Amino acid sequence: MIKVTHYKIADYMKRIFVNGTFDVLHLGHLAMLNFAKSLGDHLTVAIDSDTRIKRLKGPTRPINSYTERKILLENLKAVDEVKIFDTDEDLINIIKTCDIMVKGSDYKTLPIIGNEYIEVVLFERIDGYSSTKKIQDIIDRR
Repeated sequence: MIKVTHYKIADYMKRIFVNGTFDVLHLGHLAMLNFAKSLGDHLTVAIDSDTRIKRLKGPTRPINSYTERKILLENLKAVDEVKIFDTDEDLINIIKTCDIMVKGSDYKTLPIIGNEYIEVVLFERIDGYSSTKKIQDIIDRR
């Protein structure tokens, strides 16, 4: 008698994870998302809720609502799925569903939430690209 074991396609997929605010998309984001996608089969992007961004970055942020940020990211070729999180616990629960986390190289010396549950790969950031810097440049032009 032949023993048959059933597997789902998802059992063979390498799931890649990226998170951030993605408040104002720029070329650095696109480069990191494309790099992340190149590491696996399915790219999950987790974005901070509007409430969380206000807590972390102040009352004038985010520039774009989570709905706008989510739609923009979902329409990028590299991105397979976008999830929204409000707490560290929410973030960790999403991380636990993936295999590899990609973070910008600026996290080399910073704590990374959930790194104990997943392999972390650092992406060498592209100098000059930062949402905060881009927003400040727009303000300074006024």
